Amino acid sequence: MTQFTIASFNVKNLIGPDKEYYKFQSYTPEEYAWKEDWLAEQLVAMNADIVGFQEIFEESALRDTLERADELGHENNEAALPGKNKKYRKRAIFKHLAYHDYSDAALAFAPNVHDGDPGQRRPGVAILSRLGFAEAPQVIQVLDTPLDIPFATFGGDEGGFFRIHKLSRPILKARVPVGDQVVTVFNCHLKSKLGEYIRPEGAAFATEADLTNYDPVGRALGAARATMRRMAEAWVLRGAVIAELRQGRPVIVLGDLNDHENAVSSEIITGEVPFKNYAWMLRHDAEHRGDRYSDEEAAKIAEEIEAVRLHSAEKMFVRKSLRDMVYTSAFGGHYESIDQILMSRHFTTGWSGGIGEMTYFSVLNDHLTDGSHPEAPYNKLASDHGQIMATIQMRET
Repeated sequence: MTQFTIASFNVKNLIGPDKEYYKFQSYTPEEYAWKEDWLAEQLVAMNADIVGFQEIFEESALRDTLERADELGHENNEAALPGKNKKYRKRAIFKHLAYHDYSDAALAFAPNVHDGDPGQRRPGVAILSRLGFAEAPQVIQVLDTPLDIPFATFGGDEGGFFRIHKLSRPILKARVPVGDQVVTVFNCHLKSKLGEYIRPEGAAFATEADLTNYDPVGRALGAARATMRRMAEAWVLRGAVIAELRQGRPVIVLGDLNDHENAVSSEIITGEVPFKNYAWMLRHDAEHRGDRYSDEEAAKIAEEIEAVRLHSAEKMFVRKSLRDMVYTSAFGGHYESIDQILMSRHFTTGWSGGIGEMTYFSVLNDHLTDGSHPEAPYNKLASDHGQIMATIQMRET
């Protein structure tokens, strides 16, 4: 039986030394060496077959990190694995201890179309696959047709609309061969909660950015803009997911959703949860109080909704293991999961058409601090996200 692991890793601003990514922010050679080493150690600890990376400014820096991971991984193998002269070398435990390098792995990098000059850089995303790609990966960021989201006033149609031409960061789509199956993997990094403020023409900065003249109403509007953008990006991703599911293709979405699992933007991506019994529900075209959906219609509605749902690997594992808390982000004493691995029902138990099952879910979050202690280690150089990984056992066909 084929088993593979898939992970999501927000690396926090990966770029080479002495390169200004955001205004006045860069790494010294020593800081970069430390960061590269830390990232490599995390990759060795995960040892994942497929990894979705977020916040990659340079493909070259990521490739250097992978080379460093292979160096550390081979050192671990030398220390942990018995030589060929040991009879116990074939025991299963040593197979699991072994690090498998990325020298032959496929890497797809999607730069950000908004990337600019030093100090105005914008990060992209990448997918690494030991299993290769079944076809050339695709990037979704510049929309062929601008996305207009119309709004209607109560009783009228003069609500205006919200329009986006491009996503804040690319979505990378790759089709990965796993055994005799091909799985579509989406790696995303949705718009953050940082407010979007409009800079007046000729001004050096937006007025809301001036904290010495704090504007709570203006900053709230900036947060609303960011939320609407994140919602729109989630809808674009949802459309791409549905296009794959409609073709009967298994789908896994991973990445930094920049919102918790029960947020509306996250639920847009995963889809609706079927109502318990649609036969209880008043019909959409009801003419009297007894107009309900039939049992046959109720079953059809539930199946059509269930067929296009995505399921949280974290939630499935929590239910299975009786664990009560997983988090991938910490700030100001608030811990939450904003990084997710979402799977189509092809990887859930109980569906006759399933091709595999998640057997384990892990999170590397011991390095996270909530920022309340400036002297705490890792606050600048390590990732400010936990890394998550799912182990999937494919079924025999």
